[in-house]
Formats: sequence, structure tokens, C-alpha cells
Amino acid sequence: MALWGGRFSSETRNDVAEYTESISFDQRLYQFDIAGSKAHVTMLAEQKIIPDATAKAICAELDKIEHRIETGDFHYDIAMEDIHMHIESALIDVLGAEGARVHSARSRNDQVALDIRLYLRGEVDFLIGELRHFQRALVARAAAHPRTVMPGFTHLQHAQPVLFAHHLLAYVEMLDRDAERLADCRKRIDVMPLGSGAIAGTTLPINRERVRELLGFSRVTRNSMDAVADRDFAIELVSALAIFAMHTSRLSEDLVLWCSQEFEFIELDDAFCTGSSLMPQKKNPDVCELTRGKTARVYGALTALLTMCKGLPLTYNRDLQEDKVAIFDALDTVKKILKVYPPMIETMKLREAKMLAAASDPALMATDIAEKLVEFGVPFRTAHHRVGEFVKYCKEHKKALDETTLDEMRETIPEATPEFLTLFNPVESVGKRDIVGGTGFDQVAKQLDFWKKTLDF
Repeated sequence: MALWGGRFSSETRNDVAEYTESISFDQRLYQFDIAGSKAHVTMLAEQKIIPDATAKAICAELDKIEHRIETGDFHYDIAMEDIHMHIESALIDVLGAEGARVHSARSRNDQVALDIRLYLRGEVDFLIGELRHFQRALVARAAAHPRTVMPGFTHLQHAQPVLFAHHLLAYVEMLDRDAERLADCRKRIDVMPLGSGAIAGTTLPINRERVRELLGFSRVTRNSMDAVADRDFAIELVSALAIFAMHTSRLSEDLVLWCSQEFEFIELDDAFCTGSSLMPQKKNPDVCELTRGKTARVYGALTALLTMCKGLPLTYNRDLQEDKVAIFDALDTVKKILKVYPPMIETMKLREAKMLAAASDPALMATDIAEKLVEFGVPFRTAHHRVGEFVKYCKEHKKALDETTLDEMRETIPEATPEFLTLFNPVESVGKRDIVGGTGFDQVAKQLDFWKKTLDF
């Protein structure tokens, strides 16, 4: 009979047990369930709710159970539903009635809420560390190519020359905000729910602050109903993971394009690519493509959590058991991305000549001409229009912008001087963008120095 089975007159059907079990996925919470139980019984003994000897015996047996789980010497049975019931049942098997005291002043509702918060707190700390590693890989690659010029894109069309390093550092900025979101989310995870009971707390004289202290939480929950019923902290975390996945998906799309024969800006190491089962010549950037697909998977986890919680009345409902499936999958997916991307970036080869050639189309310096006119006192909109007419003139006469004479340029840009004919060098164009946040050489060097210091290179 299940530990909750006192009021039932028949056993749970096998197919129902299979349908309702969560041990197949929540067993990863065993360390946190054991840590929570040890803190709980320590407090119970201090409050004279259970004997000191009982608390010590329970803690000692919990250590043994943890060792059994870690060494593979622990039997799982779907009839006991979840990791919480497995551990409690194992205690009772050895300690009998004294082991059953572990659940005094506690419900599985607040127990589950505690375990998931303990688990997520550690996961967030790990993820932030991995994000920093990812940032370091991008910064190192950028620093290795501080003067490589490439075309920047808007609407997937060549826009203006930029530094390759500047492009990579844009993703470093995105990842930094991802880390900030995780750190901020951790504040709302780091709240101790144990003592809330099933819904209304307990009549026993427990000390919730003591449990908080033992488990290292920053504060305790203020409302017992909210503590067991909501999963917004987990939804917030998965939302942050979805934003991170979106950022890596965008980076992946850049890499896929840059690898293509149409671009040929980079080559990914063979270790991060696969071939075709039919076409012997193929080298496919599968890691990047899969990341775009796995981003959809993280989005799915977020949608599942939001949809699961949207119609639940207060307080706890069994629907919430399914939260762990989505949470674990999102975390596992993101951790895989974070494991594979730094070494892929570190081993990426650049074709700098191809990048520079693509950035050398004189049309990419059209904005430089307009801004030179502004220096001459021409209003920018007027300058923009005149340069647009100049581009149109060149198109109609099948000439590159740098192939015109000064007289031809003056047909649409009457203010043009011989200096205007020198504005078509992409390297010089990049160098002139020496403003904070710009792609100029000095500015990017300052960005690199900032990130090296920030990330403890």
C-alpha cells in the first residue's frame, strides 16, 4: 500500500501507476530531497517535535540512501510514484516508525517546491559559469582577429564595413544580458517554501527560519498557498533559457551563412560538422542547424509551462508534476548548447581575404559620402537624397561608385571634392567610426580590453 493509502480500500491499478509516476524523471532530485529532509529533521529535533536520537538516525540513514542511489544500489518502483516517496519509504524500511517521523509538519507539496528550488539554484549557478566560458571563447576569437574587416548586414544585404571582432562582441553583449537574467531569476528561486504544508502551514511549532538557515536560502516564503501552488520562478528561468537559445540560434544562422559557398567567410572544424549519406563532397554545419531546432524545443518547454499553469485554481494540483519534464528538458538542452559552442568557436577558421573582398564593394561606403556632406554643412536628409541619386546614376551607367570621375559625381553631388573619391576604402571606413560602441579599431580594442578584464582572462 502506498504511504498515503490509509483511506483507500483497493490498490492502484498498474496502468494508473504507470500513468501517474514521476520517478522516471524526478529521481535526479534525490540529493536535494535528502538535503531538505536532513535540515527538516534537524529543526524538528531542535523544536522538540521529534527526539534528537531519531533525527540523528534519520540523517545517518539518509546518508546511506544517498550512497546507495549514487552507486546504483537502490531499487525504484513506480508504485511509490516519485523520488520523495522512495526515500521516505526506504527510511521506514530500516528505521520503522521512527523513520516515519521525517514527514512531520511537511507535505509533498512543500517538499516538492523545496526540492525544485534547491535544484534550480544550483543549475543557475552552473549555467552562469558556462555562459562566461562561452563569452570568453567569443572574446578570444575576436581578439585573435582584431583588424579583420567584413561586411555588416541589414535585411541580409551588405550594409557597411565592420570588424569581425565587433560582430562577435555583439553576441558577447547578448550573453551578458542572458547571465544577468539568470542571476536576477535566482533571487526569486532562492526562497524557502518548506513549512507551508499542503496548503495552510502546520499546527506544530516549527522554525522555518532555522531550515532556511540550514539550507542557505535568502528568505522564506510569506504565503503558504502561494508557496506550494506557483511555479513562476521556474517559468521565469525557462523564459531566460529561451532568450539565450534565441541568441545562439541567431549566431548559428550567421555561422551557417558564413560557411556557405556563397559567403565562404569561415570554415568550421570537421569535429563539429557531418557529411551526407549520399553526396560525398558535403560538409554540413549540423551543430548550428540543430541549435536552431533545439531553440524551438526550449520554446516548447516555456509554452508547456505557461499553458500548464494558466488555468490552475489555488492551490496545488497534480498538473504541476509535469513541470519537471519541461524544466529538465529545457535545462538539458541549454547545457548541451553551452558545452559544444565554445570549442566550436575556438576552432573556427577565418577566410579574411574573402571577408575583406565582400566588404570592399564601394556601395558599402555610400553612408560615408553622406556623412562627409554633413561635415560640409549639408542637412543629412539632403545629403542622403543626393547620394541616393549618385548610386542610381552609377547603376544606370553600370559603374561602381569608385569608378566615376569627380565631374560625374558632381552631377548629383555638387559639393563633391577630390577627397570624396578617396572614401571607398573599407578599412579606412571602419577606422573612422571611432565613437563609443562603434566598430572603429580603437573602440573595438577598448571593448576587448573591457571584456578581458570583466571575464578574468
